[in-house]
Amino acid sequence: MTASQVETKQFQAETRKVLDIVINSLYTERDIFVRELVSNAADALEKFRHQSLIKTIEFDNHVPLEITIDCDDKTHTLTITDTGIGMTREELETNLGTIAHSGSQHFFEQLAEAAKKDVNLIGQFGVGFYSVFMAAKTVQVQTRSWDGGEGWEWSSDGGGTYTIGPSPGLHRGTRIIIELKEDAHTYASKFTLERIIQQYSTFVPFPVKVEGKKVNTVQAIWTRSKAEITDEEYTEFYKFIGNAVDEPLYRLHFSADAPLAINALVYVPKENFEVLGMGRMQPGVNLYCQKVLIDQHSENILPEWLRFLKGVVDSEDLPLNISRQSLQDNALMIKLRKVLTKRVIKFLAEEADRSADTYHEFWKTFGIFIKEGLTSDFEHRTELAKLLRFESSTSEAGSMISLDEYVGRMKDGQDKIYYINGPNRTAVEYGPYVELFKKRGIEIFYTLEPIDDFVLNHLGEYDGKKLVSADRADLSLPETAADADQAGAEQTAEPLADAVLTSLCRWMKEVLGDRIQDVKASGRLVDSPAMIVNVDGYMTSSMERILKASGQDQAFGMGSKKDMEINGASPLIKNLAGLRESDAEFAKDVVEQLYDNATIQAGLLVDPMVMVRRNYRILTRAAGGQTDAA
Repeated sequence: MTASQVETKQFQAETRKVLDIVINSLYTERDIFVRELVSNAADALEKFRHQSLIKTIEFDNHVPLEITIDCDDKTHTLTITDTGIGMTREELETNLGTIAHSGSQHFFEQLAEAAKKDVNLIGQFGVGFYSVFMAAKTVQVQTRSWDGGEGWEWSSDGGGTYTIGPSPGLHRGTRIIIELKEDAHTYASKFTLERIIQQYSTFVPFPVKVEGKKVNTVQAIWTRSKAEITDEEYTEFYKFIGNAVDEPLYRLHFSADAPLAINALVYVPKENFEVLGMGRMQPGVNLYCQKVLIDQHSENILPEWLRFLKGVVDSEDLPLNISRQSLQDNALMIKLRKVLTKRVIKFLAEEADRSADTYHEFWKTFGIFIKEGLTSDFEHRTELAKLLRFESSTSEAGSMISLDEYVGRMKDGQDKIYYINGPNRTAVEYGPYVELFKKRGIEIFYTLEPIDDFVLNHLGEYDGKKLVSADRADLSLPETAADADQAGAEQTAEPLADAVLTSLCRWMKEVLGDRIQDVKASGRLVDSPAMIVNVDGYMTSSMERILKASGQDQAFGMGSKKDMEINGASPLIKNLAGLRESDAEFAKDVVEQLYDNATIQAGLLVDPMVMVRRNYRILTRAAGGQTDAA
């Protein structure tokens, strides 16, 4: 084109301000200018495809719909070409010379304020094209509209002016030629461009070729009907999106139109990498809008406790603000998060009903995340409670049941759900806390992880029934007529007389001092001589153990609100009552040992050296020797 045909024009005032902000303030996400230009090119291709469906187009109808990217690391130039709808002169000037935005002054103020806060903004206010000036010394835009009119060229260095004039010999579409700044020469490398395309634009629905090589080779299968997708395709996509080598445990593929347009495909892996010592996982679900990456490893679309999921969520309803990392409508994101979370929880509940064995595998691997969610996500607490699984006194070792299963087989007159914590099933079953449950045939959950008591205490109740730890001092089990008849038929040892037992309890309290709040006769011990119970119903022994391990026990006043219960029918307690009269000092050793044994059975720590020395004294006495004074 000749110089006489070229016009030089001033940028609209707001456009100059935007350019200044983009060029000077938004350098934190430079790669995004490539994404924005590719996204614009894909939009142009989509518009042409739509026109070709409703009209017969003769001009350049043989040209394939694609995006090509060429680079020259010697001249430091980058060229992005699409065969889309193209632009007329008027469209070129409107799209690139002005900011078409109502309330432009308010818009500029928002943009300037965001820049001051160093917010990543590219793509956020509809100024995606201008991001090119983050890396460009000069930009030429050559374009020809699909209607076959003249071709035009627009050029600028990002200063106050741009030129526009005719450009003959162009094909349909748009070509953007970028002369790179000195500190942006890396964008003339095909390896850099391939990386950016694979990160942000790998699912663009048109071929994207870098130096003739198609880069976006993976399909956005989440937009297809489930009936069209094979298991192999699902697995291959999981391996790509999850950077995995194995097959997933579960997959959830769903679409929704209301309250938001959503296409989602998420997977549950087979491995929990956090427990494998690889640190806290990043969120594994990426957020897309019309197949363009908006937020990788998004922390916004799912709660943190679902960070083990891998996959994609695509919503065309998202309003984008100057960076596609920043989403303008927080209320919309909250709505999206709520819809997705409820759908995932519902899916897991359905899978648990469909295959208990597979869900058991999931629970062993990822149950800790469900427990985390129940203690941190109040809104979904009730639904999450249905996903909990624990062993119980009526389940086989290693198998687990739900709260619904427990409630469904509760005994007549039972209005509480009982649980007891222990390091393993054997320790629980041989401990003192389950003796009366066994005798009365009442089912009790075995919570074998320290965090379980926090979870159940936080839940509080389920299906209108209170959750109660069996190490509570005020525990009262229901007794049916059948239980009473059975108890009457059983031959039980004669307990100590009430007066003797009361006196023994008072003396034992004196021996133990401040370590125990009180010593009482037990109404629930069957075989064991003694046990430690918690006076505060909200604090179980396992919870105390966690707090002590983390050094927080003093802050919570641990160790001051426990009772010791003794079994007046136990031979050991009966003999202790007599030993107290004949050898008070040795009887004190026995009391101390009873306390330590009960403390250990409660899952709490004792001083091992003190206990070992005392044990030797007791063993020496039992062997017929004499013991020295303590």
